[in-house]
Amino acid sequence: MKSYTLYLFRHGLTKGNINAQYIGHTDLPLTTDSINELKSIKAKHHYPEVKALFVSPLKRAVQSADIMFPKNNKIVIDNFIEYNFGEFEEHTAEELKDNEDFKSWLHGDITARPPYGESNAEFVARICDSFEKVIDGCIKEGINDIAIVSHAGVIMTILSCYGLPEAPMAHWQMDAGYGYKLRITPSLWMRDRKIEVIDTSPVSIQKEEA
Repeated sequence: MKSYTLYLFRHGLTKGNINAQYIGHTDLPLTTDSINELKSIKAKHHYPEVKALFVSPLKRAVQSADIMFPKNNKIVIDNFIEYNFGEFEEHTAEELKDNEDFKSWLHGDITARPPYGESNAEFVARICDSFEKVIDGCIKEGINDIAIVSHAGVIMTILSCYGLPEAPMAHWQMDAGYGYKLRITPSLWMRDRKIEVIDTSPVSIQKEEA
């Protein structure tokens, strides 16, 4: 049976990322250093060729996709935007450490939410709904090489919900400009909504360890 290859890449860094701020919907551009780093990664390891490219609407994802996949048309998926941190946006954990709402959210369950932000449950539902539509559509159209350029929170959510081996979000952390290669087997996807994580990308974990 035909299988499909999916790549998930985290965008390059913004000033807010470097400053350890919570950056969700704030539309910051990449730093000059990060642009150069993405170009260096591309020159050294080469990003894969894909037939469909999906991106978050935010500048940091769009700019990263332009560097990683300059030949591809970008399909913007609004719901692949990062988490809405509400009142915590653009603050650091250090700045918020004495904030009672922050403490409750940090140690809360799936229903916890920042003031004026979205709950963890709403974030997961938003990401999963759009991701399933993208994958179902690609399988229906026979598009077998796919990339998504988005945010760390989005990618870790996708992998914690759909990835095999199964692992919590923290397991799927990745550096800026890097991500994972997955294999979609239609029967496994249709039956269990699961996708096999088979390697890191754009450089294989085996090469990293060599």
